[in-house]
Amino acid sequence: MSAPVAVVPKLVAVIGGGRMGAGIAQVFAVAGSMVGLVERDPAAAAAARDRVAMGLLRAAEKGVLDESADAVLERLRLVDDVSGLSPDTDLVVEAVPEDAALKVKVLAAAERVLGEQTVLASNTSSLSITGLADGLRRPERFVGMHFFNPVPASKLVEIVTSSLTGDAAREAARSWVAGLGKSEVVVRDSPGFATSRLGVLLGLEAIRMLEEGVADAASIDRAMELGYRHPMGPLRSTDLVGLDVRLAIAEHLHRELGERFAPPRLLRDKVARGELGRKAGQGFFSWEAS
Repeated sequence: MSAPVAVVPKLVAVIGGGRMGAGIAQVFAVAGSMVGLVERDPAAAAAARDRVAMGLLRAAEKGVLDESADAVLERLRLVDDVSGLSPDTDLVVEAVPEDAALKVKVLAAAERVLGEQTVLASNTSSLSITGLADGLRRPERFVGMHFFNPVPASKLVEIVTSSLTGDAAREAARSWVAGLGKSEVVVRDSPGFATSRLGVLLGLEAIRMLEEGVADAASIDRAMELGYRHPMGPLRSTDLVGLDVRLAIAEHLHRELGERFAPPRLLRDKVARGELGRKAGQGFFSWEAS
């Protein structure tokens, strides 16, 4: 597979303004795209815009932004419904919660108002791209684009193709990832793809080790960071992703791939107590409000 040509889509829409959706909107706006961020609830929309604005301010403070945060923010438009998206949109990235029925609903709604040239993408980290494509009229224009948290700092986007994904959609996605200054891996649709399957398995084993008293959380993470040169340990990474998100993915992979993905009791208990990681202030580690 030849190296992609780095280009940036002129018009992008991101459906869902949570931490991931806001991050995706931010990186496309920084790259020069006009971005429509879809959030139906006014309070959620305001929070999404604040996330993007804060991310831009942090980038400016670090000296990694080539223009002012305000100039980039002018390329962001809040949209309260997918019906308000332009038919000329080049790319739509769905970034709603990991619920297959919800994703199918919003993707199909977007497809009805978009032109035939639009590429639809899901940011799902584990759900079947083939299954999500079942609700679409143009499945050849649909691809997985799995971004990583935090999106601005992460260098990888996992592109997931089903047997229905056309070459044009796959190559467009590769070019856009390159245009963001990121790298891509292309994987075939399968449970957990490549990254979630490996990352979740490591994370679950680290949780079992903590549960069994093998070592404390900091020591387990430090072992992987220093011993295997992982930039972040599996327990801190789980906090960053969200313990509820990791549990949902583990349950899905447990159903699809068997007992090696069975969620540990400690993970279930922490989620039940609301210890969801960084977003809750407490997970395997304590976090300051962000």
